Amino acid sequence: MALPRPPACLPHARLAAVPRGARVAVAGLVLVRQRPGTAKGVVFITLEDETGVCNVVVWKAVYERFRRAVIAGRLLRVSGRVQRAAGVVHVVAEGIEDLSALLDRLPDPAFSPEAARAGDGP
Repeated sequence: MALPRPPACLPHARLAAVPRGARVAVAGLVLVRQRPGTAKGVVFITLEDETGVCNVVVWKAVYERFRRAVIAGRLLRVSGRVQRAAGVVHVVAEGIEDLSALLDRLPDPAFSPEAARAGDGP
């Protein structure tokens, strides 16, 4: 199966078919952030795109590096490795990018997602 190479993002619906350990990038709206006291600094994030949800595991060292994006991001792109545990697919984060500024541009009638991807947006 051909996978898009990061930074191109994989739709969440295709994560189940990705081999364990494969490096992927996913993007989506942040639905949930959890940092349980018993998780030793691990943060769990649930992202949603138009095809479904994605569970992201952020280890403490990665959290410290991308703290601002993890705490404040409303739209995130996460690159990392696919992990399967007990029938659940996770992306273990290696890099996190806050794309929230793109959300603020959606109401702009001159905004074109295609132009934004190409770097030619207003």
